Amino acid sequence: MKALTPSILAVVICSTFVSTPSEASSHREAPNISRFPTLDSTDFYVFNSYEQGRDDFVTLIANYIPLQDAYGGPNYFAMDPDATYSIHIDNDGDAVEDITFAFNFKSMLPNDNKGVQLTVGLEGNQRTVSVPLKNVGGVSAGDDSAANFSESYTMSMISGAQRTGETTVLNNTTSNSSTFSKPLDYVGNKTFGSMSDYQTYADQFVYQVSIPNCESMAQVFVGQRKDPFVVNLGKTFDLVNYVHVEGDSAPGAGDGGGFPGGITQSADNDDLADKNVTSIAIEIPKSCIVGEGNGVIGSWTTASLPQARVLNPNAKFTNNAVNGGALTQVSRLGSPLVNELVIGIKDKDTFSTAHPKDDAQFLDYVSHPALPELLNILFKDAVNTTLDTNFETLAPTNFPRTDLITAFLTGFAGVNQQATVTPSEMLRLNTGIAATAQADQSAFGVAGNDLAGFPNGRRPGDDVVDIALRVVMGRLCHPIPVNGEDTDLGLCAPEDANTGTVPFTDGAPIDATMMDSSFPYLATPLAGSK
Repeated sequence: MKALTPSILAVVICSTFVSTPSEASSHREAPNISRFPTLDSTDFYVFNSYEQGRDDFVTLIANYIPLQDAYGGPNYFAMDPDATYSIHIDNDGDAVEDITFAFNFKSMLPNDNKGVQLTVGLEGNQRTVSVPLKNVGGVSAGDDSAANFSESYTMSMISGAQRTGETTVLNNTTSNSSTFSKPLDYVGNKTFGSMSDYQTYADQFVYQVSIPNCESMAQVFVGQRKDPFVVNLGKTFDLVNYVHVEGDSAPGAGDGGGFPGGITQSADNDDLADKNVTSIAIEIPKSCIVGEGNGVIGSWTTASLPQARVLNPNAKFTNNAVNGGALTQVSRLGSPLVNELVIGIKDKDTFSTAHPKDDAQFLDYVSHPALPELLNILFKDAVNTTLDTNFETLAPTNFPRTDLITAFLTGFAGVNQQATVTPSEMLRLNTGIAATAQADQSAFGVAGNDLAGFPNGRRPGDDVVDIALRVVMGRLCHPIPVNGEDTDLGLCAPEDANTGTVPFTDGAPIDATMMDSSFPYLATPLAGSK
């Protein structure tokens, strides 16, 4: 990999902020996927592992099934047994996956899929009846005998294109079996005892995995986690129903010295504070995924179903539908929230089914993004009245947005540009940049003088919403501090962005301390009952 000094690296990688003008979370992002919540990817993370002693590993996390209420029983949040969930890695830049990790799930009941049964009735008038709940007693580490439902999965590695590459079924080295198990969702504390007891139980489901042609072991975990994303979701999609500028002189200052009426930082602004998700997390040695490229990988997650589904009019637990035909992609996520706020509603379903190599079809949404214009329509008059200004527009005026095209679809040479350049939307990670320890991470990533954070991949504690709001409104048209010096990135000019230096925010703070410090990094899920 081409050697870069930290100052040059910071300048170039800062430019990649424009690659995700609406980077955030991806809950219910397109009309069709909202009909398939079990296949709806909510967030995708790719980062150099920062657990102590794991410097040579990369972690990839794909979250699915959005907006889970912890109390959402009695069936909770199982994965779709007819679907294939995949994490793709392109290590040479042709926008075609070189490695895919594919997950297929199976739901089971004990007693030959009859479930736990009770004898009900008085002698002479008794019936054997299956119980309606997913557990009939306490569940703990080492004792799940009271569970009345379980999920298992197989994990395959495909070398080459997913549809035509060589497939290897991976083994769980603990049992030397191709079957992995998924923990029950966090039903509640009567079932599991306490949050720490649930975490001890869930820790049993972290498995070591042998990867073909890889000397070191990978590890995998699939299970429920606390939704790590933080966002003022409801008000944001209600035509941004708040003044999205910091109301304090500095975040958390509590002095009201910022924009008049602006929103201030508070956990109360996080609409996902009481939500869980289902995570597919894998940690892989860097040397096993970078291939012959330059050490920069592009990655994304997809979920697919067979093309045809015929419902069983007399549905059974083991047979509620017949599926057939080619595997068809219905969900896609790389840089999250792209589909919500970049892609036009008429093309959202197309984006969900598209492959990165075909992303040129969405070019107009990047070169002429609609979001800044919408914000201008919503807030220009109010801003001019409040500040006694006469801005003709609040939105950047440098069209076409070649800065966005370069960073969003191609990356930057020597930093996050791959060996071959194919315009495509992926979450790109430079595996050669050392991870930052959890305690030292900046929620603002590169903008916070932390080169290991967003947009160099994405960590769970990166505040991508605030970064995105500022960038989409033209922050990079103004000099930005790099190693303490204001630096003009040359992407556009200050006169192109009237509000480029405004501290836009959704008022929902996030940082790395809200996560765990070790794999799978995401925090223990919330209990359905305390």
